[in-house]
Order: sequence, then structure tokens, then C-alpha cells
Amino acid sequence: MEQKQSNSPASFIDSTVVPGDVVLDLSSMTNQTVKLGGGLRQDCDAISAMKAGTLRFSKPNKYWVESSQKRYVPCVEDTVLGIVVDSKADNFLIDVKGPAVGFLPVLAFEGGTRRNIPKFEVGTLLYLRVVKANFGMNPELSCTDAGGKAAEFGPLKDGYMFETSTGLSRKLLSSPTCPVLEALGKKLSFEIAVGLNGRVWVNAASPDTIVVVANAIMNSESLSGAQQIIMVEHLLKSIQ
Repeated sequence: MEQKQSNSPASFIDSTVVPGDVVLDLSSMTNQTVKLGGGLRQDCDAISAMKAGTLRFSKPNKYWVESSQKRYVPCVEDTVLGIVVDSKADNFLIDVKGPAVGFLPVLAFEGGTRRNIPKFEVGTLLYLRVVKANFGMNPELSCTDAGGKAAEFGPLKDGYMFETSTGLSRKLLSSPTCPVLEALGKKLSFEIAVGLNGRVWVNAASPDTIVVVANAIMNSESLSGAQQIIMVEHLLKSIQ
């Protein structure tokens, strides 16, 4: 197999990589800070791929390997949908669809103190941010943004949650807006929360709207942008 010779940052972006490919050489990127996302690991100055997929880059400095899979590997700053599975004195245990349950400190909320610890029943759905994710350790979660504000994080009430691949979740969060969401948003009014762990929550005033939005998203993964728009138009006819 012919080896790729260049390790400049641009040479691998949007290209397919396999485990072992050295995609970045930090020794040639002096005075630059690089943030690594899922699928990448650092060994001295070499950044190599840990899984097969497409190397992606987002400004100003984040790199990750994008692939479509059911299993989620937690990564710092990911936004995820988690389900409360147990509560302890200092933490809530959260299922994030990863290799290990995550833990949410009882103080990891805006203005959190021992006097106002939230109470969540088992099965409560939460929108969370990953703040620590080390190999072989339970990921640490938070219900605040980097500035300590609640922002959009917290419990998601009512609605319907379903699972997708991690690749589809990332497409739904991409910019510009994913064609399926843009087409749905022009005709329907609904709320949506997408977790990079392959979970999506949808809520709307009408159950029919929730069903259409969920079906459109689940059907969109293998379709082109134009095909997604046509598919949405067909689904919308069912509720008119």
C-alpha cells in the first residue's frame, strides 16, 4: 500500500484515515494549540488516528475522526443526552451510551450548592456537556456551559427520545443546517436536542409532528441533501 508522505494539517482533512495513520506532526506546528476530538491520540509529537473514518477540522483548532457507529466514545466538550440510572450522595450516575456510565456531580449546575441539590428520578433525560473523558475512566458530566451558566443544559421534559448513529448526530449539528432539519423547520414548529452520543430528543405541540420529525431524521442518514428534502415533502403530506 502506498504511504501518504505529507503530515501537514491540510493534507488529511476531509480524507479517509485508518488506525495508525499519523495525521498531524506537532513539531511542524510551532506556537499552535491543537484540540483533539474523538478518534485521535497523541504520542509525543505525532497525532494518529485510532479508528477508521474521515478526518474533520473546525476552526479555530479542533480535529476529530468522523465515523458512523452505534457505540459512543466520550470526548471533552461533547454535548450528549444522558439518562439517569442511579443517584449517590455526591453524584448522579448517567447512561451516555458509552463503554462506562458517566457521573454528574450534584454541584455541576448553575449556582449549585448543597442547599439546592436537584432531584432526578431514575429514567430522567438530561442534556449534558462532557467535561472530562479519560481512557478507562468514567466520564465526568456537567449541566453548565464553560462559563458556568445553565444555557440549554438540564432536564428534557415530555417529547420523544430516539437513538441514531453517532455520524448522523454530528450531521444534524453541522453548519450550515442539515437539509432535513431545514426542510422540516420551514413547515413545522418543534423543539429538538441532539446529543453527539447518538440520541435525539424531539418535542412539539402535536404528537403527529413529533412522529414526522423523528421519522424524517431516522430516514435521512443514507440520503443526499436533495433526497432528504423530497422525503420530508412526502412525510408532510401524511399530516395535511
